[in-house]
Amino acid sequence: MPSREIVEAFAQRLEVGDFVGAIEQFYAPDAATYENNAAPTVGRDELAAKERGVLAAFKEVKAVRIGPSLIGGDNVASRWIFSFTNAEGVTRTLEEIAWQTWRGDELIEERFFYDPKQLGR
Repeated sequence: MPSREIVEAFAQRLEVGDFVGAIEQFYAPDAATYENNAAPTVGRDELAAKERGVLAAFKEVKAVRIGPSLIGGDNVASRWIFSFTNAEGVTRTLEEIAWQTWRGDELIEERFFYDPKQLGR
């Protein structure tokens, strides 16, 4: 079970825009993430590389957590709003729920639930 301090430290890394650093520090080497019901991305190195690709595609990416993260045993749920600004200055927002499974202080699985139509607005 992750401590409140670990969960907060993870969220703070995202809120300051250090997305790759959060992956490298908190994800287990064999961690997996799932975008809605898509096939998983597996492995910390693969996850960090994927995140670098997302960040390279945008001029700016911001994350704001809405409310506290809820911790129940090895599971953590957080509500987020992400803003993606492209090179032309157009910003799209995405509200999502992140459902995480931790093994001690390492994140081993994360599932993102959101409506992908949000990015088309």
